[in-house]
Amino acid sequence: MNASDTGFVLICAAFVLFMTPGLAFFYGGLGRRKNVTNNIMASFFIIGIATAMWVALGFSLTFGGDHAGVIGGFDYLFLSNVGQEPGPYAGTIPFLAFAMFQMMFAIITPALITGAIAGRMRFTSLFLFVVLWTMAVYYPIAHMVWGSGGWLAEIGSIDFAGGNVVHISSGISALLLCLALGRRVGYGQANYRVHNVPLVATGTALLLFGWLGFNAGSALAADGLAAHAFTASIISAAAAECTWMLMDVLSDGRPTLVGACTGIVIGLVAITPGCGFVPLWAALVIGALASPICYLCVSRLKPRFGYDDALDAFGCHGVGGIFGGLCTGIFASKAVNPSIRWNGLIYGETGLFVAQVVSILATIALAVVGTFVCMRIVRLFGELRVSEHDERVGLDITQHGERAYPSFNGLDD
Repeated sequence: MNASDTGFVLICAAFVLFMTPGLAFFYGGLGRRKNVTNNIMASFFIIGIATAMWVALGFSLTFGGDHAGVIGGFDYLFLSNVGQEPGPYAGTIPFLAFAMFQMMFAIITPALITGAIAGRMRFTSLFLFVVLWTMAVYYPIAHMVWGSGGWLAEIGSIDFAGGNVVHISSGISALLLCLALGRRVGYGQANYRVHNVPLVATGTALLLFGWLGFNAGSALAADGLAAHAFTASIISAAAAECTWMLMDVLSDGRPTLVGACTGIVIGLVAITPGCGFVPLWAALVIGALASPICYLCVSRLKPRFGYDDALDAFGCHGVGGIFGGLCTGIFASKAVNPSIRWNGLIYGETGLFVAQVVSILATIALAVVGTFVCMRIVRLFGELRVSEHDERVGLDITQHGERAYPSFNGLDD
């Protein structure tokens, strides 16, 4: 047991929890004025339900035993046998500290999905979908990647802090859900402008702050690897911010604050799977390239195919996560982290890159199947989408009976 490691991991867990309110503000600012309360609530309610589920069965299904490399068992239901002594996943911190750190990932992951369906999904349907999706998609993927005996870990794929587990799973699911819901009323005709830029910037600041705990804390110790992950994360975020602003200038002649904030988030997404495996110079390359790729997806691919990913959950998290996972297979080095089985592709070894491709494809497949099944079940209890009338009025009033700005008398919505 190490007191420094324990304190570090607990502080990082608090940092990661702070990301969910940050995401709420980020999504809230990006959406329309009449839906801001709903957008924020879509993240906040998950703190409660995901915590309860994690304590009751989630931690056990993710890290308790192994069944066919796909899911855990029932060893730790209601955190039984999870106490103050070190557990099998980290030898210098209490097993309970490890459980709490991992719980924060289970909270924010389904919240990422909500950006794609902003402004048009019934809250009761979203609540049930999140419960089902967490069990059908998140727990199995987390076990396969991080759990003892997990299939994707066994084939040699690596994911330091959640490229597959958090970003690809949520990004792919977000795309499917927004396709199932259909476009918002007036999509392509109405002006869906960002309604509160300072709120977007505030959310980004909270996400950046928490993300450093997200990535550095995944070292599970206050050591050099944590420092490396921390440094790689901020480098990638900075590089991605700069290249997104460059894309803004090339496209529209001037940089935007929303663009700079989006670039920071994309840089963090892309470096997440490799922050504890790739050299620092590679973090600069990953961040610099991630923004143009995601920018083109958001500005070209989305209009070309016409899907309504309202706040670009797929364009940022899905695409950025896939890119980051592939880059991990290209740039990862045993000199940075000797625990990996192979070096990356640029060092002349192909094993890791192949394993990364397999893990990404497996994550996409499970997310597709799991999301489809969850949607079918939810539809047995009611429609996914609000009525056209409720959508035009706004989800703040129709779903929650609240207004974010009750004294506002302006004309925009």
